Amino acid sequence: MGRITGPVCRLCRRDGLKLFLKGNRCDTPKCAFERRPTPPGMVQKRRSKPTEYGVHLREKQKVKHYYGVLERQFRTYFSRAERGKGNTGETLMSLLERRLDNVVHRLGFSPSRAGARQLVMHGHITINGRRVDVPSYSVRAGDVVRVKNRKPSLQLVHSALAEFRRDVPDFLSRSEGGVPEGRVDRLPVSDDVSIPVQANLIIELCSK
Repeated sequence: MGRITGPVCRLCRRDGLKLFLKGNRCDTPKCAFERRPTPPGMVQKRRSKPTEYGVHLREKQKVKHYYGVLERQFRTYFSRAERGKGNTGETLMSLLERRLDNVVHRLGFSPSRAGARQLVMHGHITINGRRVDVPSYSVRAGDVVRVKNRKPSLQLVHSALAEFRRDVPDFLSRSEGGVPEGRVDRLPVSDDVSIPVQANLIIELCSK
């Protein structure tokens, strides 16, 4: 499948927190955020206080980079959240958490979401026994996410599970037998999101 790469870690420095965009490298002293937790640039100038719009936009950009979605995709998720029932912000974050590439990553099958997207697109993942190669596929409660039972697929995932040990979120469960698989026990809620997000700021920005 080739080397798995992801967005550069300077995004973590810009947003002031770890987004784990580089997989297990972010857990080591080599993490760019640990080595230099400041915004990129040769000369660090004193920055003015961000505007209200800037604060809202930064929160939105942080979420887009974290889940690896483009502006058009993000707008589609926002529109779906607006039409849904309940709190729009919570619905938006639930939709993003339900992306197949995010679920594959949070099950530990890949060290990063960029790697998880490659696993999905290259046909290494099945949903309820059916191959799904669309990273944005939205999982549902009761879905079984299983690694394809073939040597290349199993090698990639077993390697990730051995090196990348993180707790599985409460809305998922994982089995690490001969063929690793996970189950979506329920739909994710705001407490299942692994980064601090002020979804209300995003909704205020996108609603204008």
